Amino acid sequence: MTTDAREPGTRRPRFTDEWLRPFIMGTLVVLAAAQCATRPLIIPPLAITLLVIVSVITIGTLFTWPPRAAFPVALAFVVLSAVLLAVAQSTVAPAFAFVASGTAGARLRTRVAIGVSVTGALIAVGAVLLVEELNPLDQQWPWWLGFAVAAPVYMGIARRERRDALASAERATVSEAREAALLERGRIAREIHDVLGHSLSGIAMQLDMADALYGKGRGDEATQAVRRARALAVDSITETRHAIHALREDTLPLERTLELMASGEAVTFRIDGTPGPVPSEVAHALIRAAQEALTNAAKHAPGADRAMRLGFTAETVALTIENGPATAPADPGLAGGGLGLPGMRERVALLGGTLRAGPSAVDGWTVELEVPR
Repeated sequence: MTTDAREPGTRRPRFTDEWLRPFIMGTLVVLAAAQCATRPLIIPPLAITLLVIVSVITIGTLFTWPPRAAFPVALAFVVLSAVLLAVAQSTVAPAFAFVASGTAGARLRTRVAIGVSVTGALIAVGAVLLVEELNPLDQQWPWWLGFAVAAPVYMGIARRERRDALASAERATVSEAREAALLERGRIAREIHDVLGHSLSGIAMQLDMADALYGKGRGDEATQAVRRARALAVDSITETRHAIHALREDTLPLERTLELMASGEAVTFRIDGTPGPVPSEVAHALIRAAQEALTNAAKHAPGADRAMRLGFTAETVALTIENGPATAPADPGLAGGGLGLPGMRERVALLGGTLRAGPSAVDGWTVELEVPR
Protein backbone atom coordinates (compact mmCIF):
# COMPACT_ATOMS: atom_id res chain seq x y z
CA MET A 1 0.00 0.00 0.00
CA THR A 2 1.41 3.36 -0.94
CA THR A 3 1.54 6.37 1.32
CA ASP A 4 -1.04 8.27 -0.70
CA ALA A 5 -3.55 5.44 -0.42
CA ARG A 6 -3.45 5.14 3.36
CA GLU A 7 -6.16 6.38 5.61
CA PRO A 8 -5.08 9.13 8.02
CA GLY A 9 -5.51 6.79 10.97
CA THR A 10 -3.05 4.23 9.59
CA ARG A 11 -0.08 6.49 8.93
CA ARG A 12 1.24 6.63 12.49
CA PRO A 13 1.34 2.84 13.08
CA ARG A 14 2.94 2.29 9.69
CA PHE A 15 5.55 5.00 10.40
CA THR A 16 6.22 3.45 13.81
CA ASP A 17 6.74 -0.04 12.40
CA GLU A 18 8.78 0.98 9.37
CA TRP A 19 11.01 3.73 10.77
CA LEU A 20 10.73 4.55 14.46
CA ARG A 21 11.05 1.06 15.98
CA PRO A 22 14.03 0.02 13.79
CA PHE A 23 15.77 3.28 14.65
CA ILE A 24 15.20 2.82 18.39
CA MET A 25 16.27 -0.83 18.40
CA GLY A 26 19.39 -0.14 16.36
CA THR A 27 20.35 2.82 18.56
CA LEU A 28 19.84 0.74 21.70
CA VAL A 29 22.15 -2.03 20.48
CA VAL A 30 24.86 0.42 19.39
CA LEU A 31 24.79 2.37 22.67
CA ALA A 32 24.86 -0.80 24.77
CA ALA A 33 27.84 -2.15 22.83
CA ALA A 34 29.70 1.16 23.13
CA GLN A 35 29.11 1.41 26.89
CA CYS A 36 30.07 -2.22 27.52
CA ALA A 37 33.33 -1.58 25.66
CA THR A 38 34.21 1.45 27.82
CA ARG A 39 32.91 0.44 31.26
CA PRO A 40 33.89 -2.35 33.65
CA LEU A 41 31.82 -5.52 33.42
CA ILE A 42 30.90 -8.02 36.10
CA ILE A 43 31.88 -11.44 34.77
CA PRO A 44 32.89 -10.07 31.33
CA PRO A 45 32.51 -13.32 29.34
CA LEU A 46 28.96 -13.75 30.63
CA ALA A 47 28.09 -10.07 30.09
CA ILE A 48 29.41 -10.04 26.51
CA THR A 49 27.67 -13.30 25.63
CA LEU A 50 24.38 -12.03 27.05
CA LEU A 51 24.78 -8.72 25.20
CA VAL A 52 25.28 -10.47 21.86
CA ILE A 53 22.30 -12.80 22.32
CA VAL A 54 20.00 -10.08 23.64
CA SER A 55 21.04 -7.70 20.82
CA VAL A 56 20.22 -10.35 18.20
CA ILE A 57 16.79 -10.96 19.75
CA THR A 58 16.19 -7.21 19.98
CA ILE A 59 16.78 -6.82 16.25
CA GLY A 60 14.67 -9.93 15.72
CA THR A 61 11.65 -8.21 17.28
CA LEU A 62 11.39 -6.20 14.07
CA PHE A 63 10.42 -9.35 12.16
CA THR A 64 7.58 -11.85 12.31
CA TRP A 65 8.14 -14.84 14.58
CA PRO A 66 6.85 -18.35 13.87
CA PRO A 67 3.95 -19.10 16.25
CA ARG A 68 5.79 -22.01 17.88
CA ALA A 69 8.88 -19.90 18.52
CA ALA A 70 7.08 -16.96 20.13
CA PHE A 71 6.96 -18.34 23.69
CA PRO A 72 10.51 -19.76 24.00
CA VAL A 73 12.10 -16.74 22.31
CA ALA A 74 10.13 -14.23 24.41
CA LEU A 75 10.95 -16.14 27.61
CA ALA A 76 14.65 -16.29 26.72
CA PHE A 77 14.62 -12.60 25.85
CA VAL A 78 13.09 -11.67 29.21
CA VAL A 79 15.33 -13.93 31.30
CA LEU A 80 18.61 -13.07 29.55
CA SER A 81 17.93 -9.32 29.53
CA ALA A 82 17.09 -9.51 33.26
CA VAL A 83 20.46 -11.11 33.98
CA LEU A 84 22.22 -8.65 31.66
CA LEU A 85 20.74 -5.79 33.68
CA ALA A 86 22.66 -7.03 36.73
CA VAL A 87 26.04 -7.92 35.16
CA ALA A 88 26.42 -5.00 32.71
CA GLN A 89 27.23 -1.60 34.15
CA SER A 90 25.50 0.15 31.25
CA THR A 91 22.91 2.86 31.58
CA VAL A 92 20.98 1.35 28.68
CA ALA A 93 20.99 -2.21 30.02
CA PRO A 94 17.58 -1.81 31.72
CA ALA A 95 16.15 -0.78 28.35
CA PHE A 96 16.69 -4.33 27.04
CA ALA A 97 14.64 -5.72 29.93
CA PHE A 98 11.87 -3.21 29.27
CA VAL A 99 11.85 -4.03 25.55
CA ALA A 100 11.75 -7.76 26.36
CA SER A 101 8.75 -7.33 28.68
CA GLY A 102 6.90 -5.23 26.11
CA THR A 103 7.70 -7.78 23.40
CA ALA A 104 6.21 -10.55 25.54
CA GLY A 105 3.02 -8.53 25.89
CA ALA A 106 2.83 -7.94 22.15
CA ARG A 107 3.65 -11.51 21.07
CA LEU A 108 2.00 -13.76 23.68
CA ARG A 109 -1.45 -14.22 25.13
CA THR A 110 -2.21 -11.90 28.01
CA ARG A 111 -1.88 -14.37 30.89
CA VAL A 112 1.24 -15.98 29.43
CA ALA A 113 2.81 -12.57 28.79
CA ILE A 114 2.17 -11.43 32.35
CA GLY A 115 3.65 -14.67 33.71
CA VAL A 116 6.76 -14.29 31.56
CA SER A 117 7.27 -10.64 32.53
CA VAL A 118 6.81 -11.37 36.25
CA THR A 119 9.35 -14.18 35.94
CA GLY A 120 11.78 -11.75 34.34
CA ALA A 121 11.19 -9.21 37.09
CA LEU A 122 11.89 -11.77 39.83
CA ILE A 123 15.03 -12.94 38.05
CA ALA A 124 16.19 -9.34 37.67
CA VAL A 125 15.69 -8.67 41.40
CA GLY A 126 17.46 -11.89 42.33
CA ALA A 127 20.35 -11.24 39.93
CA VAL A 128 20.88 -7.68 41.23
CA LEU A 129 20.88 -8.85 44.86
CA LEU A 130 23.25 -11.73 44.03
CA VAL A 131 25.70 -9.50 42.16
CA GLU A 132 25.59 -6.94 44.94
CA GLU A 133 26.35 -9.68 47.46
CA LEU A 134 29.22 -11.23 45.49
CA ASN A 135 30.75 -8.10 43.95
CA PRO A 136 29.48 -4.94 45.66
CA LEU A 137 30.01 -1.75 43.67
CA ASP A 138 29.39 1.89 44.43
CA GLN A 139 27.10 2.31 41.43
CA GLN A 140 25.14 -0.93 41.42
CA TRP A 141 21.49 -0.90 40.18
CA PRO A 142 18.96 -0.78 43.07
CA TRP A 143 17.22 -4.13 43.58
CA TRP A 144 13.74 -2.63 43.25
CA LEU A 145 14.47 -1.69 39.65
CA GLY A 146 13.95 -5.35 38.81
CA PHE A 147 10.26 -5.09 39.65
CA ALA A 148 9.88 -2.26 37.13
CA VAL A 149 10.91 -4.70 34.40
CA ALA A 150 7.39 -6.17 34.39
CA ALA A 151 5.59 -2.87 33.80
CA PRO A 152 6.06 -2.57 29.99
CA VAL A 153 4.18 -5.82 29.46
CA TYR A 154 0.94 -3.85 29.68
CA MET A 155 2.11 -1.53 26.91
CA GLY A 156 2.81 -4.57 24.76
CA ILE A 157 -0.59 -6.06 25.55
CA ALA A 158 -2.29 -2.77 24.64
CA ARG A 159 -0.36 -2.62 21.38
CA ARG A 160 -1.32 -6.20 20.51
CA GLU A 161 -4.99 -5.63 21.31
CA ARG A 162 -5.01 -2.47 19.21
CA ARG A 163 -3.35 -4.34 16.32
CA ASP A 164 -5.89 -7.15 16.62
CA ALA A 165 -8.77 -4.66 16.73
CA LEU A 166 -7.51 -2.93 13.59
CA ALA A 167 -7.13 -6.28 11.84
CA SER A 168 -10.66 -7.29 12.85
CA ALA A 169 -12.03 -3.96 11.66
CA GLU A 170 -10.23 -4.36 8.34
CA ARG A 171 -11.61 -7.88 7.90
CA ALA A 172 -15.10 -6.62 8.74
CA THR A 173 -14.74 -3.81 6.20
CA VAL A 174 -13.60 -6.25 3.51
CA SER A 175 -16.48 -8.58 4.36
CA GLU A 176 -19.01 -5.75 4.21
CA ALA A 177 -17.61 -4.56 0.89
CA ARG A 178 -17.81 -8.09 -0.49
CA GLU A 179 -21.39 -8.47 0.73
CA ALA A 180 -22.34 -5.10 -0.74
CA ALA A 181 -20.80 -6.11 -4.07
CA LEU A 182 -22.79 -9.35 -4.07
CA LEU A 183 -26.00 -7.50 -3.24
CA GLU A 184 -25.30 -5.01 -6.01
CA ARG A 185 -24.72 -7.80 -8.51
CA GLY A 186 -27.99 -9.37 -7.39
CA ARG A 187 -29.88 -6.11 -7.89
CA ILE A 188 -28.33 -5.64 -11.33
CA ALA A 189 -29.24 -9.19 -12.30
CA ARG A 190 -32.84 -8.78 -11.09
CA GLU A 191 -33.22 -5.43 -12.83
CA ILE A 192 -31.84 -6.66 -16.13
CA HIS A 193 -33.98 -9.79 -15.84
CA ASP A 194 -37.11 -7.70 -15.24
CA VAL A 195 -36.41 -5.26 -18.06
CA LEU A 196 -35.37 -7.83 -20.62
CA GLY A 197 -38.09 -10.30 -19.63
CA HIS A 198 -40.80 -7.69 -20.06
CA SER A 199 -39.32 -6.29 -23.26
CA LEU A 200 -38.69 -9.65 -24.92
CA SER A 201 -42.20 -10.80 -24.07
CA GLY A 202 -43.58 -7.63 -25.69
CA ILE A 203 -41.36 -8.04 -28.74
CA ALA A 204 -42.43 -11.67 -29.18
CA MET A 205 -46.08 -10.66 -28.88
CA GLN A 206 -45.73 -7.89 -31.47
CA LEU A 207 -43.89 -10.17 -33.90
CA ASP A 208 -46.52 -12.88 -33.51
CA MET A 209 -49.16 -10.26 -34.21
CA ALA A 210 -47.26 -9.05 -37.29
CA ASP A 211 -46.98 -12.62 -38.60
CA ALA A 212 -50.69 -13.18 -38.13
CA LEU A 213 -51.56 -9.86 -39.79
CA TYR A 214 -49.34 -10.61 -42.79
CA GLY A 215 -51.06 -13.94 -43.14
CA LYS A 216 -54.40 -12.15 -43.37
CA GLY A 217 -53.11 -9.65 -45.93
CA ARG A 218 -53.17 -6.69 -43.50
CA GLY A 219 -49.69 -5.46 -44.37
CA ASP A 220 -49.96 -1.93 -42.95
CA GLU A 221 -51.05 -3.14 -39.52
CA ALA A 222 -48.33 -5.78 -39.58
CA THR A 223 -45.74 -3.11 -40.34
CA GLN A 224 -46.97 -1.09 -37.31
CA ALA A 225 -46.56 -4.18 -35.12
CA VAL A 226 -42.98 -4.65 -36.33
CA ARG A 227 -42.25 -1.01 -35.59
CA ARG A 228 -43.62 -1.41 -32.07
CA ALA A 229 -41.41 -4.46 -31.62
CA ARG A 230 -38.39 -2.44 -32.72
CA ALA A 231 -39.33 0.38 -30.32
CA LEU A 232 -39.52 -2.16 -27.50
CA ALA A 233 -36.06 -3.47 -28.41
CA VAL A 234 -34.55 0.01 -28.44
CA ASP A 235 -36.20 0.94 -25.14
CA SER A 236 -35.03 -2.29 -23.50
CA ILE A 237 -31.44 -1.46 -24.41
CA THR A 238 -31.85 2.02 -22.93
CA GLU A 239 -33.49 0.71 -19.76
CA THR A 240 -30.77 -1.89 -19.30
CA ARG A 241 -28.15 0.83 -19.49
CA HIS A 242 -30.12 2.88 -16.97
CA ALA A 243 -30.30 -0.11 -14.63
CA ILE A 244 -26.55 -0.64 -14.70
CA HIS A 245 -25.81 3.07 -14.37
CA ALA A 246 -28.19 3.50 -11.43
CA LEU A 247 -26.44 0.72 -9.51
CA ARG A 248 -22.85 1.73 -10.08
CA GLU A 249 -20.82 2.84 -7.05
CA ASP A 250 -19.99 6.17 -8.63
CA THR A 251 -23.61 7.08 -9.42
CA LEU A 252 -24.52 10.70 -8.79
CA PRO A 253 -26.65 11.58 -5.75
CA LEU A 254 -30.36 10.90 -6.15
CA GLU A 255 -31.38 14.53 -6.46
CA ARG A 256 -28.70 15.22 -9.10
CA THR A 257 -29.68 12.13 -11.12
CA LEU A 258 -33.35 13.12 -11.14
CA GLU A 259 -32.46 16.71 -11.98
CA LEU A 260 -30.50 15.58 -15.03
CA MET A 261 -33.31 13.24 -16.03
CA ALA A 262 -35.83 16.04 -15.77
CA SER A 263 -33.61 18.43 -17.72
CA GLY A 264 -33.15 15.92 -20.52
CA GLU A 265 -36.90 15.43 -20.92
CA ALA A 266 -37.98 19.06 -20.42
CA VAL A 267 -39.70 18.24 -17.12
CA THR A 268 -40.12 20.75 -14.31
CA PHE A 269 -38.14 19.62 -11.25
CA ARG A 270 -38.31 20.81 -7.64
CA ILE A 271 -36.74 19.72 -4.35
CA ASP A 272 -38.50 20.12 -0.99
CA GLY A 273 -36.53 19.78 2.22
CA THR A 274 -32.81 19.28 2.67
CA PRO A 275 -31.26 16.64 0.41
CA GLY A 276 -29.31 13.96 2.20
CA PRO A 277 -27.83 10.51 1.67
CA VAL A 278 -30.25 7.82 0.55
CA PRO A 279 -29.61 4.04 0.55
CA SER A 280 -28.63 2.80 -2.89
CA GLU A 281 -31.61 0.44 -3.18
CA VAL A 282 -34.01 3.30 -2.33
CA ALA A 283 -32.36 5.63 -4.83
CA HIS A 284 -32.48 2.92 -7.47
CA ALA A 285 -36.20 2.28 -6.89
CA LEU A 286 -37.03 6.00 -7.12
CA ILE A 287 -34.99 6.45 -10.29
CA ARG A 288 -36.70 3.49 -11.95
CA ALA A 289 -40.10 4.73 -10.84
CA ALA A 290 -39.36 8.19 -12.25
CA GLN A 291 -38.29 6.67 -15.58
CA GLU A 292 -41.44 4.54 -15.73
CA ALA A 293 -43.79 7.39 -14.77
CA LEU A 294 -42.27 9.83 -17.27
CA THR A 295 -42.39 7.21 -20.03
CA ASN A 296 -46.04 6.44 -19.26
CA ALA A 297 -46.87 10.15 -19.29
CA ALA A 298 -45.21 10.60 -22.69
CA LYS A 299 -47.02 7.53 -24.01
CA HIS A 300 -50.55 8.18 -22.71
CA ALA A 301 -50.55 11.98 -22.58
CA PRO A 302 -48.29 13.23 -25.38
CA GLY A 303 -47.59 16.95 -25.29
CA ALA A 304 -48.75 17.28 -21.66
CA ASP A 305 -46.81 19.34 -19.16
CA ARG A 306 -44.89 17.10 -16.76
CA ALA A 307 -43.49 17.95 -13.34
CA MET A 308 -41.39 16.04 -10.83
CA ARG A 309 -41.00 16.87 -7.13
CA LEU A 310 -38.53 15.25 -4.72
CA GLY A 311 -39.14 15.72 -1.01
CA PHE A 312 -36.86 14.93 1.92
CA THR A 313 -37.83 14.54 5.58
CA ALA A 314 -35.89 13.14 8.50
CA GLU A 315 -37.32 9.66 8.01
CA THR A 316 -38.62 9.43 4.43
CA VAL A 317 -37.99 10.50 0.87
CA ALA A 318 -40.94 11.14 -1.43
CA LEU A 319 -41.21 11.47 -5.20
CA THR A 320 -44.19 12.89 -7.08
CA ILE A 321 -44.58 12.86 -10.88
CA GLU A 322 -47.51 14.74 -12.38
CA ASN A 323 -48.67 15.34 -15.90
CA GLY A 324 -51.48 17.43 -17.33
CA PRO A 325 -53.97 16.53 -20.06
CA ALA A 326 -52.71 15.36 -23.44
CA THR A 327 -52.42 17.96 -26.20
CA ALA A 328 -51.84 15.46 -29.04
CA PRO A 329 -53.15 12.02 -29.96
CA ALA A 330 -51.29 9.08 -28.45
CA ASP A 331 -48.70 7.40 -30.68
CA PRO A 332 -49.44 3.64 -30.82
CA GLY A 333 -45.85 2.99 -31.83
CA LEU A 334 -44.45 4.40 -28.57
CA ALA A 335 -43.82 1.69 -25.99
CA GLY A 336 -42.12 1.70 -22.64
CA GLY A 337 -39.54 -0.78 -21.43
CA GLY A 338 -40.48 -0.79 -17.76
CA LEU A 339 -42.70 -2.95 -15.59
CA GLY A 340 -45.70 -0.65 -15.29
CA LEU A 341 -47.52 0.31 -12.10
CA PRO A 342 -47.67 -3.23 -10.64
CA GLY A 343 -43.91 -3.64 -10.94
CA MET A 344 -43.26 -0.18 -9.50
CA ARG A 345 -45.62 -0.81 -6.58
CA GLU A 346 -43.99 -4.18 -5.83
CA ARG A 347 -40.50 -2.69 -5.90
CA VAL A 348 -41.47 0.12 -3.51
CA ALA A 349 -43.35 -2.24 -1.18
CA LEU A 350 -40.23 -4.38 -0.77
CA LEU A 351 -38.52 -1.29 0.66
CA GLY A 352 -41.36 -0.62 3.12
CA GLY A 353 -42.76 2.25 1.08
CA THR A 354 -46.02 3.10 -0.64
CA LEU A 355 -47.05 4.07 -4.16
CA ARG A 356 -50.26 5.83 -5.14
CA ALA A 357 -51.30 6.53 -8.71
CA GLY A 358 -54.46 8.05 -10.08
CA PRO A 359 -56.13 10.97 -11.87
CA SER A 360 -55.07 14.46 -10.84
CA ALA A 361 -57.19 17.56 -10.28
CA VAL A 362 -56.18 18.99 -13.69
CA ASP A 363 -57.43 16.05 -15.80
CA GLY A 364 -53.99 14.53 -15.78
CA TRP A 365 -52.26 11.77 -13.83
CA THR A 366 -50.25 11.70 -10.60
CA VAL A 367 -47.82 9.10 -9.26
CA GLU A 368 -46.69 9.51 -5.64
CA LEU A 369 -44.06 7.40 -3.88
CA GLU A 370 -42.84 7.54 -0.30
CA VAL A 371 -40.01 5.33 0.95
CA PRO A 372 -38.20 5.23 4.34
CA ARG A 373 -34.64 6.53 4.25
